[in-house]
Amino acid sequence: MTDQHTPRSLIVTFYGAYGRGTGGAPAGPVPIAALIRLLAAVGVDSPSVRSAVSRLKRRGLLVADRTAGGAAGYGLSEAGRQLLEDGDRRIYGHPTARAGQGWLLAVFSVPEEERHRRHLLRSRLARLGFGTAAPGVWIAPAHVHDETRHTLQRLGLDAYVDLFRGHHLGFEPTAEAVARWWDLEALAAQHRAFLDAHEPVLRRWGRRKAVPRPEEAYRDYLLALDSWRRLPYADPGLPVALLPPEWPGGRAARVFGALHARLRDAGARYVAPVMAGAPAAG
Repeated sequence: MTDQHTPRSLIVTFYGAYGRGTGGAPAGPVPIAALIRLLAAVGVDSPSVRSAVSRLKRRGLLVADRTAGGAAGYGLSEAGRQLLEDGDRRIYGHPTARAGQGWLLAVFSVPEEERHRRHLLRSRLARLGFGTAAPGVWIAPAHVHDETRHTLQRLGLDAYVDLFRGHHLGFEPTAEAVARWWDLEALAAQHRAFLDAHEPVLRRWGRRKAVPRPEEAYRDYLLALDSWRRLPYADPGLPVALLPPEWPGGRAARVFGALHARLRDAGARYVAPVMAGAPAAG
């Protein structure tokens, strides 16, 4: 497990991939014994799982519960479910804005005596993919509006922020402005790091004609998803016309999409028996 794949991040990734119900039905709690076993497959030991679960519970994303059989487990809170649902469109759809769709502006002012909230607000806007247009003025493609509203309301930060939708009218070309608002070199480096780590995995699976082995598919998919799900937030789907030539974001999205199509359901065949307490498929 690398520094990037922290226990807490992997648990959130697991719930997003496999810990929710299908067809709109809510899932029951994940037994803690099953969660420990499933995280062991990606290199996380039992004490780290328990510690990370406790932190996620304190943050209000997980809630303690009992399974139908009476085993101790953890399910998603309503806030946790909303967080994952907000992420689905970005992570799996990876929407890309068109130049004419406009921008979302977040203008905020936080009193000095509440500077801790100012720091939280800035960090959350950055995680949502906002760039900095000016002090107290952050900008993102207009399509992130709903998720931004949900996030600010969930964290109690909406009272400090006004949201506006608009268009860039000058005075410099919009492509040059975008290069000021976002660190495009750093974003491109993140895309290339994903490709370096996971494109070889896709090539390896592409050479195989047999059905993927469930445990191996689960491990490769969970690690790829854990790496990928950060990228549509760091890069919020900026219009392609405003990005440098040979931008690696599209290629990274295609690699993740292919891994998702190849491995997600195969990995579920490993997860299901573990969740049910039966021997897992190898």
